[in-house]
Amino acid sequence: MHIVGTAGHVDHGKSTLVTALTGTNPDRLKEEREREMTIDLGFASLTLPNGDKVGIIDVPGHRDFIGNMLAGIGGIDAALLIIAADEGVSAQTREHLAILDLLHITRGLIVLTKLDLVTDPDWLELVELEVRDTLKGTSLEDAPVVKVSARTGTGIPELLEKLQELLENTPTKPDLGRPRLPVDRVFTLTGFGTVVTGTLLDGSLAVGDEVVSLPEGLSGRVRGLQNHNQKLQKLAPGARAAVNLVGIEKNQLARGSVIAKPGAYTPTTLLDIHFRYLPNLSFDLRHNTQVKIYIGSAEASGQVRLLGKELLKPGEQAFLQMRLANPVVAARGDRLIIRLPSPAETLGGGVVLEPHPARLHKRFSESVLQNLEGLLSGGEAEVLLQALKALRAASSEAVIAKTGLEQQSGLMLLDRLISEGSIVQLQPAKDAVRNMLIEAGTWQQVRGDLLKTLAEFHAQSPLKPGLPREALRAACKLPPLLFDAALEKLRTDQEVLLQGALTALANHRIVFTADQKEKIAGLMQRFNENPYSPPDAAEASAQIGTPLLEALVATGELVQASPQVVFSPQAYTEMSAWVKAHIEDRGSLTLAEFRDHFGTSRKYAAALLEHLDTAGVTLRKGDIRVLKQVQ
Repeated sequence: MHIVGTAGHVDHGKSTLVTALTGTNPDRLKEEREREMTIDLGFASLTLPNGDKVGIIDVPGHRDFIGNMLAGIGGIDAALLIIAADEGVSAQTREHLAILDLLHITRGLIVLTKLDLVTDPDWLELVELEVRDTLKGTSLEDAPVVKVSARTGTGIPELLEKLQELLENTPTKPDLGRPRLPVDRVFTLTGFGTVVTGTLLDGSLAVGDEVVSLPEGLSGRVRGLQNHNQKLQKLAPGARAAVNLVGIEKNQLARGSVIAKPGAYTPTTLLDIHFRYLPNLSFDLRHNTQVKIYIGSAEASGQVRLLGKELLKPGEQAFLQMRLANPVVAARGDRLIIRLPSPAETLGGGVVLEPHPARLHKRFSESVLQNLEGLLSGGEAEVLLQALKALRAASSEAVIAKTGLEQQSGLMLLDRLISEGSIVQLQPAKDAVRNMLIEAGTWQQVRGDLLKTLAEFHAQSPLKPGLPREALRAACKLPPLLFDAALEKLRTDQEVLLQGALTALANHRIVFTADQKEKIAGLMQRFNENPYSPPDAAEASAQIGTPLLEALVATGELVQASPQVVFSPQAYTEMSAWVKAHIEDRGSLTLAEFRDHFGTSRKYAAALLEHLDTAGVTLRKGDIRVLKQVQ
């Protein structure tokens, strides 16, 4: 079902026309009917001549209720710009038209109402000319004009035919698999509980779905769905939806809340946008101006941060970073309106380029401006690359979600960018959606930092086998997921060696100097002379130094059985083989039997046997050891 919104000056007949088209008076509030003026959003539906149903959102025309108007107009497929034929273009006609233009609503009809009040054909012709002149340069410049009288019914059939023709060529909203419902109304029904309404975007909702309300962060479940009083099990994007929620109370929600799937969206207080400043304003827009923004059904106070400019003159465009006082839910490509809070006035509007900037930008940074320009003017490939740069490294799913692209086309585009070398796969996964990707330039920086840090470590500590992983991560200031994926990529590419908790360059070798070799030879002679009771670690360190002893252990020239005991590899192998043979022959071994056989002390015997326990060769049972059974 397509959604059509009304727009136009107060008292130009919007609600009367909606009633004539649908049979439903959209003014649901008592005050609205008493004052004969729309204050809040109204909703109705109609059936076109071809049988298709259309949802109608009737918005307030009075300037005092522009905020309410903006809460409903953002998710529409087409607009009916309504102008009273007896009055012509008025102040709010122009403001509503400017808002439709800023929101990039390109499909619409211009409806001249109150035709029954116009008796002079020349006047009607003048009004039409004024309308055409007003539309020039806007998104509705070529919109058809239809003349009607809601009271007499004149022109209503033609209006329905024109609306049907318009909507037949209007594509349905895409299903991106990330449903969100910007809430424009919250109420309760006896026996049902909390009900929210809004226009469903970016995905489908079904009865039973787990959902969250944002920015509140409350968890709930979809108990029921309706579309214009029709109960459904599932709703597609673009539909007007009434959602009955379980687990969230009415007083916990408000207009501007968003109902979404858990984990699909994160509220934000920073937005990078491209902004168009309206040309008919009488003042320049300055950095740090306090404003209100309207996005989806939400309204938020904020501060304008002008990027690349000292000030913005009427009619100019610029990149802005909006710093908001309260969080909103936004996605790339969302349209928004910016207004002055006092005196209330529409300043302009824009499109969200980045809903989650990592930080406040330097205002005149060339790289920041280039990135934003790429997001604005680049194709889908450039958008994906910029999103991946911002994330540093992420799954395909996360990158596509950040761009707002449809998942299947996004995956195909990512495959192309990977094959071209613009994107590097750090961790290919069986599920292509969840593999770990990084932009090629970012990968070269990360790779370079890791290899450089390891090279510097090896130069400073040539006798150490490697740098502890956590020390390497801290030095390169990488988040854990990116660090682990990057190391695995370097290991696969045979650029680093991973040895337990240590990391080393693949070509790193511990090489001893002539002086070190002479010291080692003297120590090894003592090990050969007394292989089963050799110098302990403290004695060896005293003779050749701790760094050199650690290097001998790292290179395998000595085996560390315990912090205090080291053996030559030959002695360790001989003793281990005897232990296994003895247990196989006699069924068990005591420490005393080992000690007596090798003529060593308890210190050395305990160290060797405990080392074999740790290695999974033997198993201690009280005072004896048996061979550990391999499962």
